Amino acid sequence: MNTNILIVGVGGQGTLLASVLLGKLALDSGYDVKLSEVHGMSQRGGSVVTHVKISDDKVGSPLIEEGEADIILAFEKLEAYRWLPYLKPDGALFVNTQQILPMPVILGQAKNPENMDQFLEDHAGTIKAFDATQVAVDAGSSKAVNVVLLGAASRRLPFSTDAWLKVIEGSVKEKFVDMNKFAFMKGQLMGSPQ
Repeated sequence: MNTNILIVGVGGQGTLLASVLLGKLALDSGYDVKLSEVHGMSQRGGSVVTHVKISDDKVGSPLIEEGEADIILAFEKLEAYRWLPYLKPDGALFVNTQQILPMPVILGQAKNPENMDQFLEDHAGTIKAFDATQVAVDAGSSKAVNVVLLGAASRRLPFSTDAWLKVIEGSVKEKFVDMNKFAFMKGQLMGSPQ
């Protein structure tokens, strides 16, 4: 297996925990894993990108080049749009339909791209776009968006549901374990083929 996963969002959305859970799961399953994070003023809502490479063999560079991502997990629609060129033609894009307007748009100095939804539909191999924030809220906390998106993408990865739930148990505070497991399972339902 050689799988490249790009996790994109803005600061404070939980992209780091998502990459940690994924990396730990892959390591526990006997794969070589490399993670690389790029922060753009992440604490102020700037872009945050994590490259995750998983392989049966030794992973060289941790960075994913354009057109090499098998999966993109986008915590926000504009980030999905920005990073879509990194997705393989047959890759899968999982998008939280929430939109967080960047400061230049809020100040009226720039505009969001028009027809983002159509562009994503036209250029992603497979796309699963849904309100992951609402799914997370329904599971117990808006902060569980990361686990919801991992759940949605989980069926495209070679790890059992039990293995995912075990890594969640070992990685989040005890009082949040049940809520995160529930969020993962709800995300898994959202990611199922229709």
